[in-house]
Amino acid sequence: MAPHPVVQAIIDLSAGAIGGAACVFSGQPLDTAKVKMQTFPTLYRGFFHCMTSTYKQVGIRGFYQGTTPALMANIAENSVLFMSYGFCQQVIRFTAGLHSDAVLSDMQKACAGSVASIFSSLVLCPTELVKCRLQAMYEMEVSGKIANSQNTVWSVVKSIMRNEGPQGFFQGLTTTIAREVPGYFCFFGAYELSRTAFADYMKCDKDDIGVAPIVFSGGFGGACLWLVVYPMDCVKSRIQVMSMTGKQAGFFKTFMTIAQTEGMRALYSGLTPTMVRTFPANGALFLGYEASRKLMMKQFD
Repeated sequence: MAPHPVVQAIIDLSAGAIGGAACVFSGQPLDTAKVKMQTFPTLYRGFFHCMTSTYKQVGIRGFYQGTTPALMANIAENSVLFMSYGFCQQVIRFTAGLHSDAVLSDMQKACAGSVASIFSSLVLCPTELVKCRLQAMYEMEVSGKIANSQNTVWSVVKSIMRNEGPQGFFQGLTTTIAREVPGYFCFFGAYELSRTAFADYMKCDKDDIGVAPIVFSGGFGGACLWLVVYPMDCVKSRIQVMSMTGKQAGFFKTFMTIAQTEGMRALYSGLTPTMVRTFPANGALFLGYEASRKLMMKQFD
């Protein structure tokens, strides 16, 4: 028996929250390196230089700067994302004239994920703004761009409210949506295609392929997402961090400024830690989501 739509939404939201938490705990240090390299591409020679410099500067805690807002961001984003993902799948079934329990194709699921990402962007942008600023706070202070650094979530939030007002939390929203829509089409599309390939090879249902194939499929989806949208993510990080110094230019102007003054390579600064991070982080995301959702759905069998 299928659960009531409201119960189904709560299940998807809860499973997304569990997956989001698993994603943060498995990938935060590498995410910190990514943001530092995106914001200050000339400060570090590469991934390992960034990791060792961070450790020398502030110790192991430097890798976990921004963990609290990252946790809030991922739980909020993935809760809304997977709840909206389930809702968007029902909308696609309705518009295609399919039964409410009909199985969608991988491309239809990719489209559902792409549309769902618009809703998740609205909750992701404010929390990711705080996370990125905390992660790059040390570099902003030593480069002289800000006089005094804020080292806690609350101090960053107060600074944004005081200097920029409530709208300051949505610096980089346009870029976030521009990143999420094509990115999550690739994310869900690659994830579902990979699961289908494993199911065909193992001659079983997609829900029964096991832990390792789910982790690999999640990592593969994440890798496809980042390869497509990484320059947009770089621009987003730059806007969100540099807006501490005053009003920042929009997406296209920031993109062109980086490309003209620093070269196209700067738009891919930090790609190495991102690709290293994507398999454990996104693998953990989908493993947490699929396992918890399956467990909760069993209550209605």
